[in-house]
Amino acid sequence: MDYKAIHRYADTGPRKIRLFADLIRGRNVDEALQLLRFYHNRGARLMEEVVRSALGNADHLECPDLDSLVVSEARVDGAPTFKRMQPRARGTAFMIKRRLAHIHVTLSEPPDETAESPTLPLPPPGAPATAGAPRLPAAPPATN
Repeated sequence: MDYKAIHRYADTGPRKIRLFADLIRGRNVDEALQLLRFYHNRGARLMEEVVRSALGNADHLECPDLDSLVVSEARVDGAPTFKRMQPRARGTAFMIKRRLAHIHVTLSEPPDETAESPTLPLPPPGAPATAGAPRLPAAPPATN
């Protein structure tokens, strides 16, 4: 089962937070929180809050094993931008853009490695090819 948390309209630009989303994606939750704890950036604090919120959601929904959860999705999208004008010299203006971000984190249980992947049975040697199977081109004759 997936456990999600979203922080909408985070007060930092998305480029500053994406670095931390790339850092924790695919890692164990405990490892991701340890990594984020030692960065002194506002983006790391925001990402850490969202991961903790997703972990709290998993605890609330009674996840059987909180220690084995993995950050399966860490995504940062752009949000609406506030645009302001600042007066400049000789009657010109300068655009000030205040960027915001949406942070999405999804925690999931790791895939079960003991289960075998489904494989198709091979036809016996010498059996005719089935209609759906791709046909291989005939090998060129060997020359000596």
